[in-house]
Amino acid sequence: METSDLHVHILPFDYYRDRPAPGMGLARTASLIAECRKETPNTLLFDNGDFLQGNPVGDYMVHRWAMAPRTPHPMIAAMNALSYDAATLGNHEFNYGVDFLEASLADAGFPLVCANAALGLGATALDDRTMLPPYVLLDREVTDGAGGTWPLRIGVIGFLPPQVTHWDRAHLEGRIVTRDIVGAARAWVPRMRAEGADIVVALVHSGIGADAEDQENVAIPLARVPGIDALLTGHTHQVFPSPVFEGLEGVDVARGTICGKPAVMPGFWGSHLGVIDLALSRTGTGWRIGATRSRAIPIADRREDGSARSLVSSDDRLLRLARPAHLATRDFMRRTVGASAGPLHSYFALVGDCAALQIVCDAQAAHVAAALEGTEHAHLPVLSAAAPFKAGGRGGPRNYTDIPAGGLVLRHVADLYAFPNAIRAVRATGADVAEWLELSARAFRHIPAAPGDHDLIEPDFPSYNFDVIGGLTY
Repeated sequence: METSDLHVHILPFDYYRDRPAPGMGLARTASLIAECRKETPNTLLFDNGDFLQGNPVGDYMVHRWAMAPRTPHPMIAAMNALSYDAATLGNHEFNYGVDFLEASLADAGFPLVCANAALGLGATALDDRTMLPPYVLLDREVTDGAGGTWPLRIGVIGFLPPQVTHWDRAHLEGRIVTRDIVGAARAWVPRMRAEGADIVVALVHSGIGADAEDQENVAIPLARVPGIDALLTGHTHQVFPSPVFEGLEGVDVARGTICGKPAVMPGFWGSHLGVIDLALSRTGTGWRIGATRSRAIPIADRREDGSARSLVSSDDRLLRLARPAHLATRDFMRRTVGASAGPLHSYFALVGDCAALQIVCDAQAAHVAAALEGTEHAHLPVLSAAAPFKAGGRGGPRNYTDIPAGGLVLRHVADLYAFPNAIRAVRATGADVAEWLELSARAFRHIPAAPGDHDLIEPDFPSYNFDVIGGLTY
């Protein structure tokens, strides 16, 4: 079983709108976990990363940690309560810095693995000083169909996008370095097999994308690495198996396989539980994998109006466990920070001027202009790029910012800008800016000179890549 991209969503609650949200939350996914454990005595539960950052609970815990460093993180406590067998890191684990990450992981009651993030690189991947153990060997007793028990050694290896050192350079420069995922796998998987791993499961915080080993989403080339038996993927917040991946070379949606190996991706925020079933048989030389089945089980479906309808109830243990952090976060996010004379929303952010983006651009420009005073760059014009983080897309028809006119509280600010990104000023040429805008224009489709209606927006283009640049007319 797999969860991925939970982003601190323990409870089914939207902290930006301050109201329940039945289509999200590990508390609901936990009910599916319990059902799977009832179905078979042989289960393993893994998380694929991006669990410490992503909603106001995560932001509040950093605020609280600054004053009380030994406060256990509610996300780790929830995962302990569900008895996870192992987990790997995602790129967003580093958003609050390495010190906060290490303090949070210190309370984990399960092993964390990552084979391609290191404190220092050696001559080969096997010589790296990895930040976490690259893999773990789990020795389990499994029950066969006749009721007999057998020892099984499961090797679990983890990977994160190597681009994290660029995305979180402010936190990681001089502390963490990375290797490419496929290269690290080719080095470590044979060692896992040599140490007796009967089965090797890859927890790869990477999506199913172009078949190129140097890219961000490398599930396809990783599946070709000999010795890996199953892939638990994530990062792109998509669901696999699903029709989204039809026609992609090496991917069999009907069988739920990548290059012949079972794989799964469970959406985001606890929306699905990823499940891979492996039928094992004992041979004279070890274990053999026969039939496999991959599925992503949803916790909710959609009504005709786009609202979520829960298919499972929440786990009472997680409700009780998360309640203190939940209440404290709601109080924290209700702090008054200002006022707006007009509404701030992102409904038309991809097709016209957007006040919700303008306020972010203005704030960034003011901050950078003040920082440049008295420097050699003070004479340069300051442009400001911002993107709509909530503009429909994979988040669904309710994934928009909608702040009414009037008083602004902290949750409104978090809704406008949901990520703890570090502000950066870069010196750019006019040609750089033109290319920047061309990349943003990938959000639009080419409209054919033909009668009838045609979609303008490319549905697979993430809105967070649609940069609007304030300070220009274009």
